[in-house]
Amino acid sequence: MTRRIHPAWTVAACTFLVLLVAAGIRSVPGVLIVPLEAEFGWSRATISFAVAVNILLYGLAGPFAAAIIERFGLRRTIAVALVMVSSGVALTPLMWEPWQLVLLWGVVVGSGSGVTALVLASIIASRWFSSRRGLVMGVLTASTATGQLVFLPLLAHLNESIGWRAVSITIAAVAACLIVPVLLFMRDRPSDLGIPPYGGIAVVPYVRPTVNPAVRAVRALGTGLRSRDFWLLGGSFFVCGASTNGLIGTHLIPACFDNGIPEVMAASLLAAMGVFDMVGTTLSGWLSDRWDNRALLAWYYGLRGISLLFLPFALDPAWGRSRWAPSRCSTAWIGSPRCRRPCA
Repeated sequence: MTRRIHPAWTVAACTFLVLLVAAGIRSVPGVLIVPLEAEFGWSRATISFAVAVNILLYGLAGPFAAAIIERFGLRRTIAVALVMVSSGVALTPLMWEPWQLVLLWGVVVGSGSGVTALVLASIIASRWFSSRRGLVMGVLTASTATGQLVFLPLLAHLNESIGWRAVSITIAAVAACLIVPVLLFMRDRPSDLGIPPYGGIAVVPYVRPTVNPAVRAVRALGTGLRSRDFWLLGGSFFVCGASTNGLIGTHLIPACFDNGIPEVMAASLLAAMGVFDMVGTTLSGWLSDRWDNRALLAWYYGLRGISLLFLPFALDPAWGRSRWAPSRCSTAWIGSPRCRRPCA
């Protein structure tokens, strides 16, 4: 007799795709900075401000995403978030002023992607799985690195061969197509289907909370703000996010391009980091059960600091000229006063 696949795995697979595409969308600004500079003459600081607004709203939405999902349900919340993200990205080719970039990529895409953050993974793991929660959480967490690996080289190739507008249209179409499986397969809880969670025995009935979810989120945040450990972890993750999303994820590709490394190759290097990220995340979870987590964090941040100190030397223009052959510059970029690329 064929064993029926538990619906929890279908929901987890759908969530994996959502997180994968969301990670791909968050990696797009690194690909767009150079062509936007070339076409519109905007400074890198102007474009980075829109990315900063995006990252800010992405982070601020995290504490309240669970409350939004609690109030409106998983399926509707994720579908609306995907509509916001795909609309913001799809309208990008029509912009002509910097404030429109801030509105579309900063506000619209940032708010929508904040709902499809890792808080979604924890909700799926806790609601749908009584066993294998660690495995599910690890796989869903790895979707971020997988999205970077899948999308970055492809988007960089599209940008070089067709143009940055093709990048926006492609990623918007992928996000829009994902709305269909979310509406078809995503469910809020196992009790909606009258089944127990995966690994569970009995159906867990849903008890509607007596406290407003938004109020509960604010109270939980207030409790955390009074904790020393919260500030220590929050501060360390702030540094982690600033160096990962703000520095490397956004500016590594333009920095490589400025120093003679072709854009597709730079995107491939960043995607390769996603592979090691996926391996490191899994290994870190295994180590955290066996070693003092404080020592592990100190080791991780020490290695991160050393790598960032080495980065300016790795991007030295003289080293880049001798190492990388120049690739084709875009017509709009040639002769631009912002062109700092060491062409042969």
